[in-house]
Amino acid sequence: MKWKNRNLRELADIICGNVAHFHYRSSSYITEFFEDCDLGYVHDGSTRWAWVADRLDEVLGQPHPSPAVPPDAFIRIIRAVLDKGEAQEGDPDRSKALAALNVVLVREGWEAFYDEHGIGQLRHIATNSVAQVANPHRPMTPAELERRDQLTAYFDKCSEDELIEDVLLPLFRQLGFHRITAAGHKDKALEYGKDVWMKYTLPTLHVLYFGIQVKKGKLDAAGVGKNGSANVAEIHNQVNMMLGHEIFDPELNRRVLVDHAFIVAGGEITKQARNWIGNKLDATKRSQIMFMDRDDLLNLFVVTNLPLPKGAVPNSNSVPEMGDDIPF
Repeated sequence: MKWKNRNLRELADIICGNVAHFHYRSSSYITEFFEDCDLGYVHDGSTRWAWVADRLDEVLGQPHPSPAVPPDAFIRIIRAVLDKGEAQEGDPDRSKALAALNVVLVREGWEAFYDEHGIGQLRHIATNSVAQVANPHRPMTPAELERRDQLTAYFDKCSEDELIEDVLLPLFRQLGFHRITAAGHKDKALEYGKDVWMKYTLPTLHVLYFGIQVKKGKLDAAGVGKNGSANVAEIHNQVNMMLGHEIFDPELNRRVLVDHAFIVAGGEITKQARNWIGNKLDATKRSQIMFMDRDDLLNLFVVTNLPLPKGAVPNSNSVPEMGDDIPF
């Protein structure tokens, strides 16, 4: 990410506290600010705003997944700037500070806001995706564990359609995928093993195509599928159909092949099922097929701070019926 010098200078002034409604920081407090952001920068005594602008330029030059996802360090800086504990007189809710910060951010295609927990977040305006420091394997807070329990209860009662529409589509959009298309039930004859297809743009601007095969329940390797579970051999056949069949990309006005496939289960993918399908894949396809089970979905959905589906409410009386496969 490369910002204009004018915007770097103005954001540096905000961090230094040279702008109304922001905490004033002398040399030692600037060093402390970057320490709080897990950055080892130590102010050298030079002009504060110029030194901070240079550090911001370094941070924005760090590797990041895509143009819609800034470096993790920059997200931490924005959150520290918007810390509600630094509210100034005349701005108790920091709405004025937020407005002043957004004047700078909007010029670069970003917008800051406070989430329901009062934590500063950063949204990419063009894609409407929220930038997150998302590690699904980190320890979760009590609030996150409560949301995870509510989402688990929703998984137990939702249909396959609802799993796709309410969980998978918002999740993959948030993770940076675009042109996400769910097949729906109307074109069942054209499924070809795909429930969803989508695109992902690499930092090099190369585009990869992904297909998703979704099953509501557990995937196992049993010879006869039990209620609420599906046989992995059936999924293997559907994934092969997915990888071998072209999809039409209306943005390019041509047909393209799916590069990678996700097998997504709303329940557990058993160890036996993983081993079976792993043995079936040759070396070339082994990197093409990836697995996500319930735990993966729950952790990713919670740490990316997405709103829970409407049905994920405690003591809900509505229990949808299990749906069929969603065709392409």
